[in-house]
Order: sequence, then structure tokens, then C-alpha cells
Amino acid sequence: MENNGIQIISNPAVDVRLTSSLTQFESRRRFNRGLTIADVKSRLELVVGIPATCMELELYSSQDEFSVKLSDDDALLGSYPVDDDCRIHVIDRSSGQAAEFSDLSLVEKYEISDDAYEKRGESVRSFMKKKKFGRFNEENRAKKEEEKEAAEEKEKAACANITVGSRCQVRVVGQPTKLGSVMYVGTADFKPGLWVGVKYDEPLGKHDGSVNGKRYFECEMKYGGFVKPSSVTVGDFPEEDYLDEM
Repeated sequence: MENNGIQIISNPAVDVRLTSSLTQFESRRRFNRGLTIADVKSRLELVVGIPATCMELELYSSQDEFSVKLSDDDALLGSYPVDDDCRIHVIDRSSGQAAEFSDLSLVEKYEISDDAYEKRGESVRSFMKKKKFGRFNEENRAKKEEEKEAAEEKEKAACANITVGSRCQVRVVGQPTKLGSVMYVGTADFKPGLWVGVKYDEPLGKHDGSVNGKRYFECEMKYGGFVKPSSVTVGDFPEEDYLDEM
């Protein structure tokens, strides 16, 4: 159009940046200035994933300075000071509705009794039984139980030959052979099974005879350790002289 000899050219479309309260990502869209704000919201639904009825639009300048709220659904987009590279920020006002889907405590849960589930023919439990998987493999369970019992009996037999006060040699895979004295034999709170507490001749241990605040025997720090009975051999293992050779 012309006004006092000056021709003004107005682009019917505007290229804007889009952000939303649901994501940190930014995208770009082109809108006709002749669209109403309600039409803009409808087009934004598939872009930002927010229902048009729950949207609140804010307009920011190309320098990201707040300009105005696009609050009149019947107003034209072009009636606002929107230009290329401006940013429209979409705020989700459906937080109350979203909580219904994100807060699992609000979801009614389907529950079934163990007896009713047991009677179902097409269930995960039924499938595992048919295929004899996991705890439903009776043969494998029995074998593991036998192995566990055998290991326990082996530990008991080994402990029978280990007495407190005996000199011993300790051999653990991946560690140097150590000499020391047996200070404790029996069960412990830190792990199941039988354990032997040893006071080493050198500071090659982990503690002073106490573990997790419970004392099992007395020794200097770093001289105490616990090992399985199978790693301990009792016998005539005199304490060596560890003084440096002259």
C-alpha cells in the first residue's frame, strides 16, 4: 500500500521460533499473520504436544525480551508485534491433568490373588512352569541345594581342625601367602557362613578385629582379617623375622 508517497510492504507470513514449558528444545514454524490466536494454538498442538485449550502463549522479541501475552483467541496474529525470529513460548496449564497420568499413586491398580493367578493357563508363571525356568526347575533347584549343603559340610569339616590360638598359613587366590594366628572361628554378622578370624604377622589385613562396629578379636589396625576355612591351613608356622637384612 502507499501512504504519502511511501510504499509499505508487509509480509503476510512470519517465521518464528517456538519453545515450550515441556521441553528445552527450540523449533521454527511459519505462520500467516491472518490466523487467529485460536488457529495458531490448534496448529501448535502437534508441535508441542499440549492441548490448545490448555495453552498460554507468550511473545518474545528476537532478542528474547518479553513483549506481550497472546491471550485473545479471537485476535489476529498480525495484530500483535510479531516479526521474523521472534519467539512464541507455549506454557502448559494442564499440570493438574498431567498429574493424573504421571502420579502412579492416583492410578487404580488391577490386583489378583495368588490363587487366582495360579489357576490362569496363559500367564508368565504358567509359561515358566511349562518351560521349567528359574525356581520352577525342580531338578536344578535340588542340585543347587545339594551343592549348598555340601559346601556347608565342607566348611564345618574344615573348621573342626581349626582352633583359636593355632598358628596358620592363609592362601587366598590373587593374594600373597600370609602367616598368622587364629583368633576367631565361627559365624559372623557381616556375611553368612563360617569364617576364620586371623591376626597376621604383618600389616596385610583390613581391620583390627572388628567389622561394622562389632568386635570379634583384638589386634592392631591392618593386622586383622577374615577368610573362609578352606583358605586356612593350621600347623607349625613359626613367626618369621621381618627385620631388613643387614
